[in-house]
Amino acid sequence: MKIQSTESRALACGLAAVLLWSTVATGFKLGLQHLQPQQLLLAGTLFSLALFTLVIPRVQSNITSKSQVFSAALFGLLNPLLYYLVLFEAYSRLPAHIAQPLNYMWAITLAILAVPILKQRLNLKTSLGIAIGYIGVVVLVTKGQMVDFEHFDAIGILLALASTLIWALYWLYSVKQTMHSYWFLWIGFACATPLLVLYCLFTSGLPELNTTTLVYGLWIGLIEMGFAFLVWHFAVSNSSNVARLSQLIFISPFISLLLIHFILNEAIHESAILGLILIVIGLYIVNRRQGAVDSRVT
Repeated sequence: MKIQSTESRALACGLAAVLLWSTVATGFKLGLQHLQPQQLLLAGTLFSLALFTLVIPRVQSNITSKSQVFSAALFGLLNPLLYYLVLFEAYSRLPAHIAQPLNYMWAITLAILAVPILKQRLNLKTSLGIAIGYIGVVVLVTKGQMVDFEHFDAIGILLALASTLIWALYWLYSVKQTMHSYWFLWIGFACATPLLVLYCLFTSGLPELNTTTLVYGLWIGLIEMGFAFLVWHFAVSNSSNVARLSQLIFISPFISLLLIHFILNEAIHESAILGLILIVIGLYIVNRRQGAVDSRVT
């Protein structure tokens, strides 16, 4: 009975994380209507850092060397600093229903990079999943017209795809660290925050302290970077079948597409739905072999 109860809680937390992540594409787009990418990121990072600061005293530290701290600080340059700057710039240039599926390609990028970095071999099924995923990308960005690539901002598309490369590299190298993930994130965010402050000061200026900044800072910082990670971490840590739990992420892009349509009023072209379906099929094939999904799926 206790095992069933724990499994039920893990499933509930997994669903909660998926629902939270389903809102963030809409949150990104709305926030970027009022703030520059670096300003939105700073606001979100401050709230995430505050949340992790509240959580880590409950987690026993297993830091044994200065090199671990230095490594976590360096990873903070990738996440949240570089990854979200690139991702938010992509969202500022593209419709949300285009940027969001492109961002989901990180898992396929991960499978590709695992070959040279982890010395893994691609089998036929994984190669097929990668091919289907990238066919979905082509359909998405061309609206199904294979000779016309001028529907959307080319730089925005490249930035969205670059974000998948940054996140895949972050995952591949950070997964090897032995520090507890909460402490690892706290150190990374603590080191990235002052750099973000400096970047804002020398570019757009600091975000104004008003209701708009607070609302979107809370949305991005607590939902995208904060609570969703915590509940997903609990789900993965307490589930007896992580592979089955990981399949929940495939619900997220379709819920997100509905929110984008009804809240942002973006017209969803039929080819965008087809492209998303192809990307999700590719993701499913690739992740079915890997057996588990990282703690970040948006």
